[in-house]
Amino acid sequence: MWTPPNFDTSAKYPVLYLLHGIGGDESEWTRGGAAHVVLDNLFADQKLVPMIVVLPNGRASKDVTAKSGFGQQGPAFAAFEKDLLEDLIPHIEKTYPVKAEREARALAGLSMGGGQSLNFGLGNLGTFAWVGGFSSAPNTKRPDDLVKLAEGEKKPKLLWVSCGDRDSLFRISKGFHDALEAKKVPHEWHVHAGGGHDFAVWKADLYHLAPLLFR
Repeated sequence: MWTPPNFDTSAKYPVLYLLHGIGGDESEWTRGGAAHVVLDNLFADQKLVPMIVVLPNGRASKDVTAKSGFGQQGPAFAAFEKDLLEDLIPHIEKTYPVKAEREARALAGLSMGGGQSLNFGLGNLGTFAWVGGFSSAPNTKRPDDLVKLAEGEKKPKLLWVSCGDRDSLFRISKGFHDALEAKKVPHEWHVHAGGGHDFAVWKADLYHLAPLLFR
């Protein structure tokens, strides 16, 4: 978990839930992406709304790890939706000084976590108002299904879709972007020129997305 340098328990903060990929766990964003350094620097530059960032393990299984095959990990990543909504968010809102409304909750992630973020975030727009998918993996729902969710009664305040143009999974994010464009659904589309499936892209995504949240 990351808290702002001026963290004050008498204040109330919005929350970004930031999800990892298939080869990572709750430490991936700090170990590989230096997320805490990115956020500290944004805060020091006064570019960030003070927030709490929660970095959970996105697998709902005690037996499945980052070393397990996709066939095992896929269902565990999908099952995390229930844990997120029914266990993790209530725990955070009971334990920490956070705001408990949709406008104060964001969900974003990389690769498999990007797929989770689009699936869970757009599928639960009564819970999340800010949704971001970085280099989303094949666990992402069909573009037309996601677009229908984004067109529902509750709209995301921000929908961020991004990928490196040299990423082998580029077609997934591009397909979703194209479907959103066809239906004129507002969203932010970012292509990282020369970007692969790596933290050079994902750190940039965090750097550019985080300052837009909760405004």
